[in-house]
Amino acid sequence: MATSKENGKGNAQKSGGQPAKRGFAAMDQNQQREIASKGGQAAHQKGTAHEFDSEEARRAGQKGGEAVSRNRAHMADIGRKGGESRQSAQRAAAAAKNTGNRQGEKES
Repeated sequence: MATSKENGKGNAQKSGGQPAKRGFAAMDQNQQREIASKGGQAAHQKGTAHEFDSEEARRAGQKGGEAVSRNRAHMADIGRKGGESRQSAQRAAAAAKNTGNRQGEKES
């Protein structure tokens, strides 16, 4: 007697070797979002929803910062932009300072 896997009926697969999407995964994104939203609202009403405290939020932010800082090219880009911004601000301040007196005139 042949098993369901031998018949090819076990895991319904699409071409390409991927299992067919079923249930929640088969729904379109808007439908998934709507159902997930209802679940979140129900959890809050019931009082079982997870809420971050300040310490947990701090740890999550620190973890994200560590992950971002591993990307050296990204960090160099951020530093470059900051330096350019600071340099622009200094130039603008110097220009504003020098606007009051024209070349060749003495300061009083």
